Formats: sequence, structure tokens, C-alpha cells
Amino acid sequence: MKKPAARPQKEKVCERIYLTFPKELVKEPIVCSLAKKFDIMFNIRGSTVTSEMGLVALEIDGERGEVGRAIQWLREKGVIVEPIEKNVIE
Repeated sequence: MKKPAARPQKEKVCERIYLTFPKELVKEPIVCSLAKKFDIMFNIRGSTVTSEMGLVALEIDGERGEVGRAIQWLREKGVIVEPIEKNVIE
């Protein structure tokens, strides 16, 4: 009896990024919308928000393609997305 072919597992990733929100987006619920629109989990690692700008350190976990789509959506909304550089001392 033949075994059914195993379904390929989707690669899970954890992206660590800085989000910079310009003044016109500071009051928008962008991170909330991100979680509702995409199948991802997020963790806010730090933030600074003023009336002039917002900076959020965010971890996004999920399937690689979904995380990529989520990051692209943020950029399309006008959020500046930059990777958090790992500071590793050996």
C-alpha cells in the first residue's frame, strides 16, 4: 500500500524589524490591521511614539511568504521598514 506523499512544510521565520511611522500615520492602527490582514504573530519589543513620528521594534513570526507579504503591505502604507541588525559579541 502506497503512503500518501508528505505535504511540504512551509518554512517558518521570525523577522526583527524597525518600523518608522511618519507624522500622518502615527494615529493609524497599522499594527492592529497587520495582525488582522495576515496570518502572522507579532511581538512589540520597544517603541517610541510622539506627535511627529513613531518608531517600533517588532518581531513578526509566520510562514516566510506571509511575513514577506506583511512587510510589503507595511511599505505600501508608507511605513519605513528596516531590519534590526544583530549586535553579537563573540
